[in-house]
Amino acid sequence: MIIIGHPWIKSNRFFKVFSVKGIEKSQADDIVLLGPLVDSHELAVHCQENSVPFAVVANSLEEALFANALGARYIICEEDDALMIQPIANEYLFDANILVLIYSEKEISKIARGGVDGVIFADAIYEN
Repeated sequence: MIIIGHPWIKSNRFFKVFSVKGIEKSQADDIVLLGPLVDSHELAVHCQENSVPFAVVANSLEEALFANALGARYIICEEDDALMIQPIANEYLFDANILVLIYSEKEISKIARGGVDGVIFADAIYEN
């Protein structure tokens, strides 16, 4: 299981951006975090074309499918969405990992029992 943002585990910084300028402000080892594809598909294409590692928020299976097709490294979902998306991601061998946004360490074991790829603590996300 992937655990991002826990103080015991070193992980890349997730840097939330809203524009190409924001992407340019990110550091080389950052994971650029985009909002839902409805609002950020052009930024996802920019990241893909420029080999910028990125994560995207997905609120539906359709968004997750497009995010994977666009080359997202991570797809961040609410727990219920992740439990529905994860089996499809496994079936189609997504390159992206499915993550659930969490606020407490207590949530990790519940997400693990659901078979989701990983979790990301809200504190691991930095805004531009």
